[in-house]
Amino acid sequence: MLMDDTIAAIATAYGEGGIGIIRLSGEKSKEILDTVFVPKQNEYRESIVNRRLYYGHIVDPATKQVVDEVLAVYMKGPHTYTAEDIVEVNCHGSIVALRKTLALILKSGARLAEKGEFTKRAFLNGRLDLSQAEAVIDIVRAKTDKTFDVALLQMEGALSQRVGQIRQALMDLLVDITVNLDYPDEDIEILTYQKLSESILLISNMIDALQATSGAGRILREGLNVAIIGKPNVGKSSLMNALLRESRAIVTEIPGTTRDTIEEVISIKDIPVKLTDTAGIRETEDKIEKIGIEKSKESFNRADLVIFILDGSKPMESEDLSIIEKLEGRNVIVLLNKEDLGIEVSQEKINQMLPGATVIRSAVKNGHGINALEDAIERLVFGGKVKQEDSLLVTNVRHMELLEQAAAAIKDAGTMAKNAEALDFIEVDVRRSWELLGEIIGESVTEDIIDQVFARFCLGK
Repeated sequence: MLMDDTIAAIATAYGEGGIGIIRLSGEKSKEILDTVFVPKQNEYRESIVNRRLYYGHIVDPATKQVVDEVLAVYMKGPHTYTAEDIVEVNCHGSIVALRKTLALILKSGARLAEKGEFTKRAFLNGRLDLSQAEAVIDIVRAKTDKTFDVALLQMEGALSQRVGQIRQALMDLLVDITVNLDYPDEDIEILTYQKLSESILLISNMIDALQATSGAGRILREGLNVAIIGKPNVGKSSLMNALLRESRAIVTEIPGTTRDTIEEVISIKDIPVKLTDTAGIRETEDKIEKIGIEKSKESFNRADLVIFILDGSKPMESEDLSIIEKLEGRNVIVLLNKEDLGIEVSQEKINQMLPGATVIRSAVKNGHGINALEDAIERLVFGGKVKQEDSLLVTNVRHMELLEQAAAAIKDAGTMAKNAEALDFIEVDVRRSWELLGEIIGESVTEDIIDQVFARFCLGK
């Protein structure tokens, strides 16, 4: 499905730079290039070869005025990003040069591209499916190597392949159900409810396995919210600075020095982490410190992970026990800090009070325990396993919601199969699950959803 017009946009970020790129896509791309581009060697324009880079100038055809010195390349479809003819003009990075060149291109017959329209054309022309197209914007916005790797894997079709396998299993099941419904008297294998239940369970497990990756996927995409909590002067700010590798928070021997929450975004083991150093939680009459403590509680409530620091060199006090009571059911790493001064807190007691919590001995000021803490965070994010480079994670919220709905539909079908209900009713939920998974890759999706997906993109992509 080729579009009938030619689009153009600046494909590089606005601002100063060595090079800025203008991209065109559509059947008139080469014709427009011929209008505004003059090769340096006086080559005949008809001789411009596919995928060869040419040096020359952008020239206003009306005034013959040189606009910029450029490199230009013409790429003939369908073996291009959009599956259409594409031209890319490499200008100087000045926004003035880019705007002037783009204005000439638009005047010569191109239309200014909408947000994400190049990738949208790639999708509509069958070059990418919808999940691959969505991965493009994740690649552009990736902040860590792992985030980039996961997005690249999705763009290369890993998610599409997995979803395709599940949809094929659902289609095979739909065929069996339909045959038994439409030809009950023919000499065909009867689909028993036991066999139907087994097939549905197998498919349900496949969807659940894919859905289970969404927790780590969400964290890689949005970042892990981590709150550092503890009573005053136990080493929270020292830990913050150790993780940041710089002195960001004030470290003193005076309890209550941090009176507000300090937030930083860092990368730990290639995981984006939103780290919050909170004010020490304790009873106080200081109005300013009280505000900081309230903010600490807010950070605690929204955290995916809580790092609870104890002064391990002293027995636990009532303030420590009060915090522990609030940690039940949370993802917690307990740091027994100041071990260089001797440990007075029983690790066994911590394990009894917070079963499942990871306990690490540390001397943060000396750098001891930091590596163990970072390893523990990585294990928590990836469920005890360090993510392999080729592992698939679901990172897109739209995909997560569709997987959840598809899982619910197939489970409803499984319940009806166990109860030996009519095949017609079971078929509806099996087909519903198949259609929902199709929305992930764009096989069954409305135009409104397509528009919403590509509205997230930037111009020129």
